[in-house]
Amino acid sequence: MSGTVQRFFAAALAPVLLFGCASQPVSTQQTPAAAPQPSAATGNTNLSIEQMLEQMTLREKVGQLFMVRPDALDLSLTQEQIDDEYADGVTQLTDAMRETLKTYPVGGICQFGKNITDPQQIAAFNAELQEASSVTLLITVDEEGGSVARLANHPAFDLPQYESALAVGATGEPEMARKMGQTIGAYLRQYGFTMDFAPDADVWTNPDNTVIGTRAFSQDADTAALMAGAMARGLQEEAILPTFKHFPGHGDTAEDSHSGLAYTYQSKEEMQLCEFIPFVQPSVGMYAVMVGHIAAPALDASEKPASLSYSVVTELLREELLPDEEILVVTDSLAMGAITAQYTPGEAAVQALQAGCDLLLMPESLTEAFEAVEEAVQDGTIPEARLDESVARILRFKQQYAGL
Repeated sequence: MSGTVQRFFAAALAPVLLFGCASQPVSTQQTPAAAPQPSAATGNTNLSIEQMLEQMTLREKVGQLFMVRPDALDLSLTQEQIDDEYADGVTQLTDAMRETLKTYPVGGICQFGKNITDPQQIAAFNAELQEASSVTLLITVDEEGGSVARLANHPAFDLPQYESALAVGATGEPEMARKMGQTIGAYLRQYGFTMDFAPDADVWTNPDNTVIGTRAFSQDADTAALMAGAMARGLQEEAILPTFKHFPGHGDTAEDSHSGLAYTYQSKEEMQLCEFIPFVQPSVGMYAVMVGHIAAPALDASEKPASLSYSVVTELLREELLPDEEILVVTDSLAMGAITAQYTPGEAAVQALQAGCDLLLMPESLTEAFEAVEEAVQDGTIPEARLDESVARILRFKQQYAGL
């Protein structure tokens, strides 16, 4: 990669794991290369949220709940092709995909590495998606810094890079995390993104956990909270919606929820003193929380995944921990093995909405999940008032971050 890029040295990690936080010097980051600017979707911005809801059809409201890979808009692809990271990805909007977007008017898009070829392409692709959508989209990506960075780690991009969140946390300086968020937010905004699935707010308390590992800012809850909050504010400075993940905490689990249900056996009191702390960020303002597919018997005796649990999402997260905060709750991917092994696409989508989630991320089958939610509202399984609650919240976040 050409140009000067910032890297924290891996050698800083050893003393962090043994003794806690230690300061490390940080070099100046470079400015991302210019790329074409996407245009926002058109819409009547003079309408109130209530007026927008009144004008939306049931299908339009249901659509707002879904955030999908762009590949899901190509109905000729199988689910295996959509999920396969090594398969060719969709990199531009086709006429067929435009028609799918009319029939299944989703509220958001999550781009992956296989959907990205170069700066000009992804900026143009995001702009095409916005222009084709009747309601402004939330367009997101996993850009944490470190090992999970779809853009910065792509060979076609010349962007600042970070060794890991843990190395940033090792500085003990929240300003470094804020600058990281600001830098990432600046190039995400330049390429047409409005949301980031970052920061990782997990506390890495289980050294055998390689799913999170150095993606977390710290093994200490207070440090993780300070750093995650600072990174979120940096993202917000560039008008990018931050997402704290993975509630109720993935840092103590041993399992990988990509392939099966992860478990945490800590008591609620233990989690209150550690895992929950980084997710409570009153100074951040409007932010998103991603709920993981984690079973926590102390929080829900049924051992349902947290993402589908009313006890976890509504009673704990919304009502107990963040009763006065405006948060957007998004599920982790509903195509993960932790969900698909136990639930159909329709069951997972309906139960996630019943649990209190707003955005339903990447169901195993968009068409099945969409139709199931629509039918559940029509037959009263899900009151339309419950649907309207999430749609109104999604629209408010789009006003704040996506130019609705």
